[in-house]
Amino acid sequence: MLRLLVLAAEGPAHPNLWNPTILGVLVVLSAIGLFCGSTYLLLATNLGARLGFLVAAASLTGFMVLLSTLWWTSGNSGIDPPHGRSPSWKVVENVSDLSKAKTTAVRGQNTKENRASSTDASNVNAAVDAALITKKSTPTITYTPNDNRFAKFQDVTKYQILQTWEIGGSSPQFWKGEFTHRPEYAVVQFCQVQEVDQPFGLPPLPPQCDNSADAKAGYVVLFRDLGSLRVPPFVAFGMSAILFILGLFGLHWRERDEQKLEEERAAAAAGPVAVPDSDEPELTKV
Repeated sequence: MLRLLVLAAEGPAHPNLWNPTILGVLVVLSAIGLFCGSTYLLLATNLGARLGFLVAAASLTGFMVLLSTLWWTSGNSGIDPPHGRSPSWKVVENVSDLSKAKTTAVRGQNTKENRASSTDASNVNAAVDAALITKKSTPTITYTPNDNRFAKFQDVTKYQILQTWEIGGSSPQFWKGEFTHRPEYAVVQFCQVQEVDQPFGLPPLPPQCDNSADAKAGYVVLFRDLGSLRVPPFVAFGMSAILFILGLFGLHWRERDEQKLEEERAAAAAGPVAVPDSDEPELTKV
């Protein structure tokens, strides 16, 4: 008993266990029971339990088809649909000589034609900064050696980015039979900044590359991850469409069964049909 009181005073081991985990599950279950359950209760009292369930299920799945279609086609609107991973740049390797890169598509591609624009370069350089700077663990976030496998500097003032190139990529057009993207890569050249003691009060000197033998320099190769932004809405649309079609088939099959039952009842109420005997002579009018 004393141990339970101590645990209750300390609180749960995971602070987020109640909110949003348990609280979120309870809210979803309560919403389903309140809205869907109340609708089914009204339909069941007027149409019967089975037919009311079929109507409620078909209506709910039909609404989910419309909603998931809106999610799928709305993009980044204010609806805030469920979405997957956003497109991002992923660092794949860090080499001193670009001609020896494992990614063969980037070898010899650091040319003037492949130079990235300032906007594209800023997006790529943000991923490079996150990879080259050593990440330090905190009480809430723990980093492993694998997270720092490309790290070479302690902060952004220790190096500078010289040039950025983009290789590959495409914009497929579905009406032309193009359904996949070509792989897109980026190459960023960096160098270690030479440390210069500037007298106090003078403006800092522009950064200069350190050309010493032990200075860190090279190329960072990145791959464009297109993400899975619209995959969850598409999966929700597919599942809802399947359930909606099954609900419509269920209503159709029930209607056919009701029609057959009505025909059998009508035939039974009409009684047997008299069939004339072929051996008896037919009476003719005189």
